[in-house]
Amino acid sequence: MTEAAAARGQRDAHPTAMVPIPGGALVMGSTGYYADEQPVHTVVVHGFQIETHPVTNTQFAAFVDATGHVTVAERPLDAALYPGVAPEDLQPGALVFHPTPGPVPLTDWRQWWKWQPGASWRHPSGPGSDLTGRGDHPVVQVSYVDAHAYATWAGLSLPTEPEWELAARGGLVGKDFAWGDEAHPDGPLRANTWQGRFPYENHGAAGWAGTSPVGTFPPNGFGLLDMIGNVWEWTVDDYTDRHDVAAHATPTCCAPTVAEGRPAPADGTPVPVDPSVRKVLKGGSHLCAPEYCLRYRPAARSPQSVDTATSHIGFRCVLRATVEPPTADGRGNLLA
Repeated sequence: MTEAAAARGQRDAHPTAMVPIPGGALVMGSTGYYADEQPVHTVVVHGFQIETHPVTNTQFAAFVDATGHVTVAERPLDAALYPGVAPEDLQPGALVFHPTPGPVPLTDWRQWWKWQPGASWRHPSGPGSDLTGRGDHPVVQVSYVDAHAYATWAGLSLPTEPEWELAARGGLVGKDFAWGDEAHPDGPLRANTWQGRFPYENHGAAGWAGTSPVGTFPPNGFGLLDMIGNVWEWTVDDYTDRHDVAAHATPTCCAPTVAEGRPAPADGTPVPVDPSVRKVLKGGSHLCAPEYCLRYRPAARSPQSVDTATSHIGFRCVLRATVEPPTADGRGNLLA
């Protein structure tokens, strides 16, 4: 059996709804919020398919059952990669959000994020927590390394940042939010974000303080669920403090790159657990609040090292066609 056939078999054994996204010119970025969303520029993106919703606990469990994959959060830390860390802090674990007792200055994230030994995708809040009744919630406590492994097993890929942003905009051009320019238009709440005063008072979005079942909130214009809020989502793009327009000058297609211009690992090649490599997260999460993190917008982005697992990061996958990129004339105009 060829590798392609094996991948198709894995995907068939693990059905997931995919939505086709038409290719075209994406006006990417924003000038109205955070500096790393600039400059606004146009990126040509090929058509692709993307999963309707983030990968759920049930789906991730199927992957672990089939492969025996051990997530980064379930492994002891390599002392060589974390010099100076006390031996007792090298045990398996992950970051877990803990509300503060009351108002605090919002300048130190360590007031509400705690390293929790024993936290993992199976125990997202640490020992004593589990996935009972949460099979249809997005999986969390998964690093980029784990998301890449899942995508490879499923015969899929993680999205590039332009692919993700094009999908999240749902056909809208230049709007602040995935549903228009108003953060809170009339009608139902549009996304699972922080409802109250961060980081100590959360009334819950549609009754959910924390992750919510996929599909709790309305889809965007492409019919995609939870592109905004609920969980941040991994992309393959390396993070830079401003958009790398030169990197986006080549139409986004089938060969994203990783740090320092190295080619992306071939399917089946593990991603190194290298804390110095940071990828772009997109979409915001249930912890995003206007006074602290107004990043529940398609243009918004956030850096995260590939080894990091937290209680508000998940992912979804894409399927790309293998096609030649469109050509352009000397002025950058696309040729038929």
